[in-house]
Amino acid sequence: MRTFSKKDIDGMDKIYRLNMINSITGYKSANLIGTQSASGIANIAVFSSVIHLGSQPPLLGFILRPTTVPRHTYQNLKANGIFSVNHIHADQIADAHHTSAKYPDNVSEFDHTQLVAQYHSQWPAPFVKDAPIQLACRYQNEYPIEENGTILIVGSIETIYLKEDLLMDDGWVRLDRGNIVAINGLDGYAKPELIERFSYARPKKV
Repeated sequence: MRTFSKKDIDGMDKIYRLNMINSITGYKSANLIGTQSASGIANIAVFSSVIHLGSQPPLLGFILRPTTVPRHTYQNLKANGIFSVNHIHADQIADAHHTSAKYPDNVSEFDHTQLVAQYHSQWPAPFVKDAPIQLACRYQNEYPIEENGTILIVGSIETIYLKEDLLMDDGWVRLDRGNIVAINGLDGYAKPELIERFSYARPKKV
């Protein structure tokens, strides 16, 4: 087994270290976050940091990189306080990944990919057509992470849109039926497959 000390890690080539540290923590969620600028430009960007924060009230979070350079998702959130979260289908991975390209804020990523903007019930933030799960979310708060200058954004889930065959009788959502992908590192896309689902774990009787 290879071993890397803190000194080894600090001395790595930047790209090598970036690839390693981003992938060793395991598979991450793969989502497209949709926002709209104050001037009405639809923005869509790939994120691998969306996490569950709680179910009552339903909250999620995601990490924004430091705002030392323009972050259009952040600018749009601050402008109107709403966004969408869209799970990425396996057929969408090339276009989803391309949304990480640095376009000017007056350019929509929808215009440079095959992704299609979709709108629901007067919600101004764009959704991604054919995404198996779409979440309408509202900005609630943000927490700066002092150690590296990133920001944890907290949003409330206002409306859920999902393909009906993903929803089980007990409310559980079976993601693999939707060909939903995960992200390995920064640029690796994988399609998880359900192995087993277990009942609620309780202590074993001696």
